[in-house]
Amino acid sequence: MQKKVLLVYGGFSAEREVSISSEKDIATALKSKGYEVIEHNLTDAWKFVELLHNEKPDVVYNGLYGNWGEDGEIQGLLDMLQIPYTHSSLKASAVGMDKALTKAIAAQNGVKTARGQVMSYAQYLQKKSGLELPYVVKPVADGSSVGVFIVQKPEDADNVYYESENAKILVEEYIAGRELTVMCLNGKAHVVTELKASNEFYDYEAKYTAGKTQHILPADLPEEVTQTCLKYAEIVHKALGCNALSRCDFRYNEKDGVVLLEINTNPGMTSLSLVPEQAKYAGISYADLCDMMVKAAMCRQR
Repeated sequence: MQKKVLLVYGGFSAEREVSISSEKDIATALKSKGYEVIEHNLTDAWKFVELLHNEKPDVVYNGLYGNWGEDGEIQGLLDMLQIPYTHSSLKASAVGMDKALTKAIAAQNGVKTARGQVMSYAQYLQKKSGLELPYVVKPVADGSSVGVFIVQKPEDADNVYYESENAKILVEEYIAGRELTVMCLNGKAHVVTELKASNEFYDYEAKYTAGKTQHILPADLPEEVTQTCLKYAEIVHKALGCNALSRCDFRYNEKDGVVLLEINTNPGMTSLSLVPEQAKYAGISYADLCDMMVKAAMCRQR
């Protein structure tokens, strides 16, 4: 019997357009594997619930990025409805989206992280003149480098802006060096990619604009550094309890070594995305990768 997959995309986050741009490729891949695919652009939660009730899909493919999509919200809904979904569980998704909590768990498991502190934007405005330079300011819970500021000199602090003074942010030491990333699939890390962005760092524009970033795969690194990246990715994936797929981002320099920046429990699947590239390197086609995600789908059992 043909399995019915509801591919949900779009959503309510700042990464809505990224989700939309990857939807057709995912749908085509799943159809090529023999699934009946229902494509749903999420703009209204009640309509989504009604669709789930009417269609009764075997699996929901979670094609949502950012808040409400990969932070435990959609996962909790599907857990309650007892509908299996791709990617990680509510707990792993919520923890993975919280950069400070992820770093704390990683550090407890022997993974090196950057020093930092969580504060509100209002607190930052009061403390910024006394913070040690250089440092990075980022939302505690958001993805795709949205709202990230690098403060190298005092005047850079004036560029840091968030709409709400209650916004929860992470201020951490700036780790100079090479930008590295590792996909972990079913607990196994295969290869390290180095990212050389034409921008100052691997920001939203660099991630999703063709020609803005050079992907070097495999990264030209000392073997010890490569193995550390692979090991760290596997440790964090396991420590958070991720299901099927995750991607860890690192910085590396000789002084600090390999330093974890963050984990992504629902990595991008656009034509410019890193995970499909690393999967291909490991001998896994895009269609096979999507198929593996559906086969690994689960929900919390009552």
